[in-house]
Amino acid sequence: MRMQYSFVILAAAAASLGAQDPTPPVALARDSVVPLDRIVAVVGDQPITQYDVQERMLQLQQQPGFQAPRTQEEFDKLASEVVGQLIDEEVLVQKAIYLKVEVLDTDLSAAVDRQIRDVRGRFASDAEFRAELQKAGLGTPEEYRRFLIDQMRRTELQRRVIEQLRAEGKIPPVNVTQTEVEEAFERSRASLPRRPATVTFRQIVVAPKPSEAARVVAKAKAESLLVEIKGGADFERVARRESADSVSREQGGDLGWNRRGRMVKEFEQWMFALRPGAMSPVIETVHGFHIIRVDRVQPGEVKSRHILVKPVIDSLDIERARREADSVATQWAAGVAFDTLARRHHDYGSGEETTILTPIPTDSGLPPSYKQAFAGKKANDIVNFPITGPNNIPKFVVAQLVTVDAGGEYTLADLRERVRQQLVEEGSIPR
Repeated sequence: MRMQYSFVILAAAAASLGAQDPTPPVALARDSVVPLDRIVAVVGDQPITQYDVQERMLQLQQQPGFQAPRTQEEFDKLASEVVGQLIDEEVLVQKAIYLKVEVLDTDLSAAVDRQIRDVRGRFASDAEFRAELQKAGLGTPEEYRRFLIDQMRRTELQRRVIEQLRAEGKIPPVNVTQTEVEEAFERSRASLPRRPATVTFRQIVVAPKPSEAARVVAKAKAESLLVEIKGGADFERVARRESADSVSREQGGDLGWNRRGRMVKEFEQWMFALRPGAMSPVIETVHGFHIIRVDRVQPGEVKSRHILVKPVIDSLDIERARREADSVATQWAAGVAFDTLARRHHDYGSGEETTILTPIPTDSGLPPSYKQAFAGKKANDIVNFPITGPNNIPKFVVAQLVTVDAGGEYTLADLRERVRQQLVEEGSIPR
C-alpha cells in the first residue's frame, strides 16, 4: 500500500539493512550491532530509524507461520516492505492530528487489560511474569501497559483516519472482482506460511477454597493490622511487611490508578466510595481479606493502596478442589449443561475465562499445561488437568475441546475476505 505524502527516503537505506552475511536463513537477531541514529525515512518531522525497522521485523518474526528470509535478496525485499509500512502508518498518525482525530485511554483500556491478562496467564507466578517482561526489555507491568496503550492508540488512530476519509468521500470506493481476488491469492500462494494448528475450547476452572477455620484466622489477622494502622502505624510499612499481594507489596500496597471494571466487585465498591485519605474496614473478596486506602481521586479514576491477607490453603483444600474437578468432568461427560456447571464451580472471581472460541495456535498460543493436556485430543473430548495458580497453589481445569484444526496449507476460502479487503485498501489509497 502506497500513499502520496511528503517524505525523504535516504538513498539505499532500506537495502543497507541487510548488509550482513547472507548465509540462509538471514538472521533478525537483537544482538546484531545497530546504529540507532541511522535514519531510513522522514515523514513530516518524524524520523524512522533503522532500529524502528529492525524492531518491526522482530515482531514479524514472532508471528505464527512467519518464514524468515533465506537469502540477502529476500531480506532486502522484506526490509524495504517494512520501511514502506512504517511510512504509511506514520502518515496516517500525522493525518490524525490534522483531522483532530483522538483516541482516549478509556477507549483502549478493555483491550489492553485483556491482552495483559492473556500474557500473564502464560506464567506460573507474578514474579516469573515480571522477570520475563524485564528480559524482553518491556520494563514493569505498568510500563508494559503504557507501551501497549501507545501501540494500540497508533493502530486505532490509523483505522479512524481511514474511516473518516472514506466517510468524507476522499477515499473512493473500489470494486474488486472475484477474478482479481483469485489472481492475487495465486500470486502469493507460494510465499504463504502454513496455517497453524489451532484449538478452541470451553473450560471450568476450579480453585481450592480455604476452610472456615483458615478464613477466621486470616480475618482476625487483617483486623489486627487495621487496629495497628489506626493506632498510628504507617500503612505503607505495614503493607511491605504483611501484604500477600506480591505485585503491590514492595510499593507499599500501591495499586496505581484504576478505573471501574478492573477490580473484583466488592473491592471496587469500596475503592470508589472512599474519600482521599480514607481507609476501609476489613473487606473480603475471592482473593482474601483487604484493607484499602484511597490516596487520590480524579474523574473516573482512583489511586489506592491495599493490604491483602490470604487464608492459608492447605493440602486438604487442594485435594477437595481436585475431587470437585473430577466430579465436574464426570457430570459434564454425562450431559449436565456447561452453563449449570460453570455457575456452580468456575473461578469467576479471579477473572478466569470460560469460553475461548477464537482459534488459538497450539504451538505458540497455549500455556504448556494446556498444550500437553490437549495433545492428541479431538473435538468434544473433555480433559481434566492442573495448572499453577498464584503463589504456586494449583487450580484444576476441566476443558472441552470445541474445535481442533490440524493446520495445513491456506486455501482461497480461508483468505478470500482478507485478500479482498487488502485489494480494496491498496486500490482506494492514492499512490
